[in-house]
Amino acid sequence: MTTPEHILLLAGTQEARQLAGRIAAEFPQLRLTASFAGAVRDLPDLGVPTRVGGFGGVDGLVRFLRSESINLIIDATHPFAAQMSRNAALAAETLSIPVIRLERPAWQAGPRDLWQSVASMNEAANALAPGARAFLAIGRKEIQAFTKRSDIYGLARMIEPPSPPLPASWDLILTRPPHSADEEAELFRARHITHVVTKNSGGERSYAKIEAARHLQLPVIMIERPKLPEVNSVPAIMELLDKTREFLPLS
Repeated sequence: MTTPEHILLLAGTQEARQLAGRIAAEFPQLRLTASFAGAVRDLPDLGVPTRVGGFGGVDGLVRFLRSESINLIIDATHPFAAQMSRNAALAAETLSIPVIRLERPAWQAGPRDLWQSVASMNEAANALAPGARAFLAIGRKEIQAFTKRSDIYGLARMIEPPSPPLPASWDLILTRPPHSADEEAELFRARHITHVVTKNSGGERSYAKIEAARHLQLPVIMIERPKLPEVNSVPAIMELLDKTREFLPLS
């Protein structure tokens, strides 16, 4: 009996959740394994075989790819999960396995947007004026770059609390972002926010804060994406499914 082709889906985004179901439905003859880094405990059930946790760098990933007879890697991680994308590209090159990255388009500033583009968390923290009241949508791992600024107020939103805790004068909201720009604008008004700090994650899921900042004419400090290795990249799920057909001999 012929062993079915095996896809490794590097998950961690809303698109990855959609992809798992689409791949399973479109290609029932394939094996599909999804992988989460395990950075947060609140993980969705993708309805496919799933593993959680790191691979142990490039060497560990190479061992996993070999042991599981992976034929294709689909990188649907967050645009800022740069190390995982780099490891995937290097491991795939080692074993001559193709990689397809689902790369959602970055947000682009419009005529009414007040953006300041920066290259890093530290640069973003330094860009805040003394006395700023900043809404921080950056994740718990990077927040310490901002807590060093004792002269600002921070309102941080994340899925799980950071360690160490935030300064006593700051506020923490543990939730996923709302879809509504009106909700975001109401929050910004209520907390007297003067600046919005965010990663350029792209996509629709967390765009409401950008719309709210535009409506309220708040400055946005936009942290631009890290440079990722050059692999086959597509901007949307349909294109990724088409690429999958190109790379795997599907009957």
